[in-house]
Amino acid sequence: MIKSTSSIRSAARVALKGHWTEAAMLTFVYFFISWVFSVTAVFVLDVVQQGLGTLVTFFLMPLAWGFCMAFLLNRRGVEDPFGIGKMFAGYKDFIRIFTTMFLEVIYVLLWTSLFIVPGIIKGFSYAMTPFILFDCPEKRNNEAIELSMKMMDGYKMKLFCLQLTFIGWGILCFFTFGIGYIWLVPYVQASMVEFYEEVKSEYECKQP
Repeated sequence: MIKSTSSIRSAARVALKGHWTEAAMLTFVYFFISWVFSVTAVFVLDVVQQGLGTLVTFFLMPLAWGFCMAFLLNRRGVEDPFGIGKMFAGYKDFIRIFTTMFLEVIYVLLWTSLFIVPGIIKGFSYAMTPFILFDCPEKRNNEAIELSMKMMDGYKMKLFCLQLTFIGWGILCFFTFGIGYIWLVPYVQASMVEFYEEVKSEYECKQP
């Protein structure tokens, strides 16, 4: 059995102890870069060619991946895990990271187009894919996604409950004009890392 949601959040806070400022600064940089690219896509590139802005948004997928992996590196005690350079690591393996995350998004959208609930469930099934891409550099595309599905078998509701616990914090951050998210997002990401480490350990123990 994996830890309770409260224990996972507690472990996340321990992992971030002494690193809250660096994590918040990296989050701010990530938000800023994403905002700049989004504004460029909407107000500049779309004027030139419709649809090009969407491609720019997809181009940010490796950046999002690198941002998430910074918290995994922190959990594992890597030196300077929140260095800005860590966030761009996904572009060193761009094709594998991009195509896998792109497929993940497409699959969720296809399931959601049928019914909302199956789309949400699939979203939880695929949630470990970014971490698998990091730990298993030989895996890509459907192989990585299918492994995530196997690892999440029986744990989707657990992840749903974990994410549910952050809704109240999210509402409070809204009243801080968004500033609070700079601190909340690291907390959520660190908790996702703890969840992954728990699920990964359980999955490996079940393997022959």
